[in-house]
Amino acid sequence: MRYASYPSLKNTVVLVTGGGAGIGASIVEHFIAQGSKVAFIDIASKESMALVTMLADKYGNAPSFIQCDVTDNEALEDAIAEIHSSLGTVQVLVNNAGNDERHDFQDVSSDYWDQRMDVLVKHQFFSAKAVYKGMRQMGGGSIINFSSTTWLMGEGGYVCYTTAKAAIYGMTRSLARDFGPANIRVNTILPGWVMTERQLALWVTPESESEIEKNQALKKKLYPDDISRMVLFLAADDSAMTTGQSFVVDGGWV
Repeated sequence: MRYASYPSLKNTVVLVTGGGAGIGASIVEHFIAQGSKVAFIDIASKESMALVTMLADKYGNAPSFIQCDVTDNEALEDAIAEIHSSLGTVQVLVNNAGNDERHDFQDVSSDYWDQRMDVLVKHQFFSAKAVYKGMRQMGGGSIINFSSTTWLMGEGGYVCYTTAKAAIYGMTRSLARDFGPANIRVNTILPGWVMTERQLALWVTPESESEIEKNQALKKKLYPDDISRMVLFLAADDSAMTTGQSFVVDGGWV
C-alpha cells in the first residue's frame, strides 16, 4: 500500500503524550517521517530513550523526550512550557496517554476512581488548556484526543476506563465549540482492538483472536500504524474544516 504525505506537517511542532510505546510510539514515528518537529511526554524513560535513538538513526530527525507523569498537572504544564521554549509553539497536540488497567467494580475505591480519571481524562483537558494560548496566537491548531470503542460496545471489567473514555467524547465536543473562534480544531479518535505489544502480552489469546474474525467487518488485525495514519490526517491542513467529530478506527467492529 502507498500512504499519504502531508506538506502542511513539515516543520510543524507536534506534542504527543504517552509517546514512548505502543500507539504513541507509532504516532511519534509517523510525524517524524513527515518532517515534523516532534516532542513527546512519557513516564517510562528507558523505552522512550530507546525510541529517540531508533528514530534518530532511521530518519536523522530525533524527537524530543521529556519524562513526565501526566497526572502531575504542574509537571505537565512545565513540560509543555519547556517544549514551547525549545521547539516553538505547539501546533498539534495528540492526547494519547492512558492505561486500560482491568478492575472489578466492587474493588473500586474513591481514591482509585480519582486516580483513573487523572490518568485517562483529566490530563487531556489540561494539556489542551496549556496549548490553547499559543495556538490562538499562531492562528490555529489541531488537538486530537484519544477515546476508545470500549464504551460504545458497553464492555465490562474496567468501568473507570470506559467512563473516562466516554467523557472524552463530551469534552471534545465542548472544547471544539470553545476553541473554534481561535481556529483550533478538536477531534477524537476511538481505536478498536489494536495489536500493541501490551495487548499481545496480556490479552490476546487464540480464543480472543477468533472474536476479530467474528466481529470485525475487515478480517485483519488492527495495528498502531492504522491509528497513526488517521492522526496525521486530523493534524494536517487536509482536515481544516473538521472539528468536534469522533472517528472510529476499528476495522468495522462497532
